[in-house]
This record gives sequence, C-alpha cells and structure tokens, in this order.
Amino acid sequence: MAGAFPRHETSLEALRTRGRYRQLMPRDGHDFASNDYLGLAGSDVLRAAAADALARGVPVGAGGSRLLRGNDAEHQLLEAEAAAFFGTEAALFMGGGFNANQAIFSSLPQQGDLVLYDALIHASTHDGMRLGRAETRSFAHSDVNNAREVLQDWRKNGGRGQVWIAVEAVYSMDGDLAPLDELMVLADAEGAVLVVDEAHSTGVFGDLGRGLAHGIAHRPNVLSLHTCGKALGASGALICGQRVLIETLINKARGFIFATAPSPLNAALVRAALQELQQNPDRRHQAWRGITHAQAEAGRLCGLEGFQSQILPVVIGDDKRTMALAAAMQGHGYDIRGIRPPTVPRGTSRLRLSITLNTPETVITTMFETLAQEMEAAQCPA
Repeated sequence: MAGAFPRHETSLEALRTRGRYRQLMPRDGHDFASNDYLGLAGSDVLRAAAADALARGVPVGAGGSRLLRGNDAEHQLLEAEAAAFFGTEAALFMGGGFNANQAIFSSLPQQGDLVLYDALIHASTHDGMRLGRAETRSFAHSDVNNAREVLQDWRKNGGRGQVWIAVEAVYSMDGDLAPLDELMVLADAEGAVLVVDEAHSTGVFGDLGRGLAHGIAHRPNVLSLHTCGKALGASGALICGQRVLIETLINKARGFIFATAPSPLNAALVRAALQELQQNPDRRHQAWRGITHAQAEAGRLCGLEGFQSQILPVVIGDDKRTMALAAAMQGHGYDIRGIRPPTVPRGTSRLRLSITLNTPETVITTMFETLAQEMEAAQCPA
C-alpha cells in the first residue's frame, strides 16, 4: 500500500541517496558535539540553583505570555542583571536564540531599511528577514570592504532608510571571529546599527565571558544577542541594547507577544549562570586551556590549523564521506557529528568539533590520534 504522503517519502528518499538524511541520535560517548562550552548544563552550580529556586517558590511554568500573567519577577530580575552585566540600557528574555533573531529582524528593521548580512549568518536571521519588510543584501563572509561596497551601491540606487548590519561574533560552523572593530567603524561611518549574535562567544570570549562585542555593546547603534542554552548551560536568549529597541520588540515582535513566556525557573538558572561567570572566572580559563590544547593537538596530529575558537571544523567536502567518518568516530566512543548542506555551503560538509569542559585533555588527545588514523584510512584531505 502506498504511503499517505508520497511526495514527502520521495523527498526523504532523495535525502538518503545524497547522504543528507537527518535523524535524531542519543547522546553517547565523549562530548565533541555540544555547545555546553563551560560544562554548566549538568553542573552542581545549576542543580543547586534549581533546588534553591524551587524552594523559594519560583514556578516551573509561566502560565501565559509576558504581556498577560506570564511576567514573573525572575524574568525581570534576569533582564536587569543581564543589562548590567553586558553593559546595555535594557535586555529582553526570549524563549531561544532562534526566536530572538526572528523577533529582531522581523520587527526592528522597517520598510525602506536595509539589512546587510554576512553570507554565513545563521538560519534564524534569514527567517526573521523573510518575515520583515526591509530590503536585504548579503556581503562576502567577514569582508568589510565588500560590505561597504554593497551598502554604498544600495545608497546609490536610492536606498535612504536605516541600515542594520547583521553578523555573528563567532560563526557557529566555521568557528572564526567577526572583524567587529572594522564593522563598528563602517557602522559609525554609515549611520548603521550593528547587530551582533554572540551565541557562541557568550561565556567564552571577553571580560568575564561578556562576549566579543562587550567593548561596544553600550553604544546606541549596537544590538547584541546572548543565547542561554550554550555556554550558560540553560535555555533561552537575551536581547541587549537600547531601551527603545527593547520596548519596540515588546510591542511589535509577534514571537514575543503571542508566545507563552519562558519558564521562570529557567530564568533563575540563567541568573545563576551569569553569577557563576562573575564569581568563578577560572571556569572560563579552564575552558580555554582545553581549547588551546585541542587546537595544538589538531595541528600536531592531523595537520589541521587556523582555528580561532572552541569550534574546530574539519572540512571533508563530500556528504557521504563526512557521515561515514562521523560514524567511524562515534564507533570509537567520540560523539562527533557530521554537518551537511544546507547548514553549510554545498561541497563543504564537515565534522564540527566542539571543545567543552565536559571532555578532559587526555581524551582530546586520543580523539585526534584516532581521527588522524580514520582520515588516513578514508583518504580525507587534511
């Protein structure tokens, strides 16, 4: 009997044939796949914070949107503390980074404006732009000169609105850093707003883990996004910037207005994570010892170099070969995942190695030894 959805079945079969079929996998083996960079997700710090919050009567669920009865004291305390920590006028707690980016780019850029975005910007930004009314143009990855050219071309062709420059501080699949200083110069020169997604830099980069944009976050033409489900070990996201922009989101962002508020308990956990960053800076220093060790071992054992962060991409190219190598490493007890298009550009399928405090340096070394053997056996380029 034919299935009820033959077109969907055909589409899925095509993904299997091309090596792009996705399926859920349990977490198993040594962690080289998560974004739990500071090892907070399963830590005693957040366990104790959860127990304390529950003992204080903090609700597990919000029970409604923030504009109805879902606005809890924990939400407001978190937003005040986050604004102070990240150095901005105000902050807004959202359910997740994807929802936050959708809210930003669907609500803040107006008709007649331009969103000028890095070619490797996250999918959530693309979805937000599709929902918004502004024009959109991309520029070559981290190429400030090209960004300037695209912006000036838009102006020459009649563009008169506000320009919003969208970048990631640390790019999630390449692990490289945005040239924020040069982008800030461009934003100032052109009267643009710089929107920095700090998802993979929060907790890892900057003074006390405040992110790569901390030195400019206070400026009126900067808006930053800090996700809470990566280095902070919980979930949700904090949009930080000028109060007028935060109030606009409260009044205009459909993903905020019509969504049940994030769990007040989770807000309490994010507060505890921010306190941990301030009270225990050695946690971040320890994470960087592991990161620098991994970068050195990648070069020594696999000939892989040029890494700038805790994200170490091993570009294989072919989809099927990438997934076969990931499966081989999983078989050795290392939780390493293959990343394929459309998450990354066609022809750049890769292993995305993530270095966290969950994995000791001795295991990092043995993983790279095994990876070198498997890459040689599979005749993968170093």
